[in-house]
Amino acid sequence: MIQRLGILTGGGDAPGLNAVIRAVVKTACHDFTCDLLGIEDGYDGLVMDGKTRPLTPETVRGLVGRGGTVLGAANRGNPFAQRVVRGGQEMIEDISAQVVTGFERLGLDGLIVVGGDGTLRIATELGQRFGLPIVGVPKTIDNDLDGTDFTFGFDTALGVATEAFDRLHTTAESHHRVMVLELMGRDAGFIALQAGVAGDADAILIPEIAFDIDVVCNKIRQRVAAQRLFSLVAVAEGARPAGGAQIFRESGDALTAARLGGIGFQVGQAIEARTGRETRVTVLGHLQRGGTPSPRDRWLATRFGAAAVRLAASGGWGRMVGIRGMAIVDTRLEEATATPKRVDPDGEAVRMARGLGIVFG
Repeated sequence: MIQRLGILTGGGDAPGLNAVIRAVVKTACHDFTCDLLGIEDGYDGLVMDGKTRPLTPETVRGLVGRGGTVLGAANRGNPFAQRVVRGGQEMIEDISAQVVTGFERLGLDGLIVVGGDGTLRIATELGQRFGLPIVGVPKTIDNDLDGTDFTFGFDTALGVATEAFDRLHTTAESHHRVMVLELMGRDAGFIALQAGVAGDADAILIPEIAFDIDVVCNKIRQRVAAQRLFSLVAVAEGARPAGGAQIFRESGDALTAARLGGIGFQVGQAIEARTGRETRVTVLGHLQRGGTPSPRDRWLATRFGAAAVRLAASGGWGRMVGIRGMAIVDTRLEEATATPKRVDPDGEAVRMARGLGIVFG
């Protein structure tokens, strides 16, 4: 029997995190009479003293529709590679054993880890190396985790991106402009693809299909010739031209991944130079991640949270909850994090978009 569970949230925030926390707490208390301890700021909370809080149904009241995470999420909280200063020298250390010490100090029977691929890879290694009992919950707006059809946060981000296209559509049409919208997603093009189709884009550029800017420009010229004097272009932040490289806003280092950004402006400048059409670029950025989760994300996050507790209670350590079709499933963390999920360039979704006249460069 589990008597005391911990829960932490890691990586970037995503709409629905608080709904997961709420569902975990209420399910554990009502169905299993289990105590819950919130670990603050990701894995850092297991290493540092004073970064935990007891969670009860009263403390999570009203969280289902609240954005962000009340527990905080340390973006650089990888215990296997921590930047520390020793004798005035900065170095990288593996402090993962301190996570285990903190887990034991808190008297936990298990840990529910809510995060994306990075956070869950750490969870996988903690389980493999130390036997730490962990259940994973998939969280990312990018929808790039295997083992589940959808991750919570994706639907909200998709809705925000689609609304942005709706708004850009009217101003593009009014001023006879080309509007380029750069969207998040890292190396996966799910947001750009689905928002582009839903928002009536004329071109969609995604990481999975290297693009030729002349193909995009030809599409715009064809529209002008047909008296369609405006165009919409969806660009995933990880898109790249054929024979070229991705564009990064910030370079990475031994601990921090490089931050994508800037491809939208490169595409916009190229379109204006080649076609002579006035072009404007919008970078939606963190608006896609923040704010109130959609009803679908609240529903999915709640199902995931409840399922994670049931999986822990049955001893399903080292596994991640997910959804296939309409059913909640679970899969090994190693399997879920082994290969990132990507848009299939030859799949039905891309073929459907091409059939609508959308070009991918």
